Amino acid sequence: MTTVDLAKLHIDDFTAHQGAEFEMQAADRIVALKLARVEPAGNSGRPGGAFSLLFAGPKGAWLPQAIYSVRHPALGVMEIFLVPIGPLADANGYQAIFT
Repeated sequence: MTTVDLAKLHIDDFTAHQGAEFEMQAADRIVALKLARVEPAGNSGRPGGAFSLLFAGPKGAWLPQAIYSVRHPALGVMEIFLVPIGPLADANGYQAIFT
């Protein structure tokens, strides 16, 4: 599967997949992430506007902020910079912002 060009992704590409599972490749394992929230993030000059993705991962040890390969069956493989943002109910929260 080829890597998706992040510049071509828009908020609408993710909205339909809110609640869906994504796979993140960590250094030593694959981590299941649920796309918990998709939100607009203002006008940054990005075609379609900036947006934010909030993922819920398994509770436990936090993964550091880094660029991770994230895979979804319909969207493909994306190299996304994810930042841990704190607990989300019974999960660890990670955020990606597209500007």
